[in-house]
Amino acid sequence: MQQTKKNVTISWSGGKDATFALHKLLATGEYNVVHLHTVVGATTRRVGLHGVREELIDQQAACLDIPLHKLYLPEAPDHGAYETLMQDFYRECTATGIEAVVFGDIFLEDLRAYREAMLGAAGLKGIYPLWAISSEKLLNDFLTAGYKTVLCSANASWFMPGRLGVTVDHSFAASLPAGVDCCGENGEFHTLVYDGPLFKTPLSFWAGEVVKRSYTFQKVTASGEPEPSSLDFWFRDLVPL
Repeated sequence: MQQTKKNVTISWSGGKDATFALHKLLATGEYNVVHLHTVVGATTRRVGLHGVREELIDQQAACLDIPLHKLYLPEAPDHGAYETLMQDFYRECTATGIEAVVFGDIFLEDLRAYREAMLGAAGLKGIYPLWAISSEKLLNDFLTAGYKTVLCSANASWFMPGRLGVTVDHSFAASLPAGVDCCGENGEFHTLVYDGPLFKTPLSFWAGEVVKRSYTFQKVTASGEPEPSSLDFWFRDLVPL
């Protein structure tokens, strides 16, 4: 008797890890991908720290022939708006027969625990196709599979602006500064996938200007005290054609 496939949704940023998680998931033949879901800034119409335009995520979904569910996040001074948005979405998933959410996380235990707590509250499971695979192997396997991805944003502490917009290749890992994960798992950089075996056609875009943006936030010191901090990021504006 044929086993019923589990209904899932993919947490989608447009980057290489989400794409390769989808690739590995589909290869099992055990899941039905109901849709991709992407959090888009309600004001910016871009995807978080990727800085990718909403239209390019639309293009990706069309090229992959998978429905896209967009979640519009209003500007807010704290993380509460994001959590409310996701909790509402997860409840909607449960109500429509989705059983699990797929993530491209690799090794961040605290992030996985955070996701599991939110999913559990809605009766959902988390699936992590890339979990505990070395970043070096993942990047090599991703590129060997035939995917093409471009650097769309990067931490200014480690990257010069001239690197934004370049296509990631097999020499990329060796060119990174010491301490930078070659998959950017610690948030060092982000990518946009524009072609590969799951794509019917490549994305159509051109590389526009590079801009720097600064972010301020509170971090917790070793003594447990909050401390103001800031982060500078480069963004390459990838413009749909």
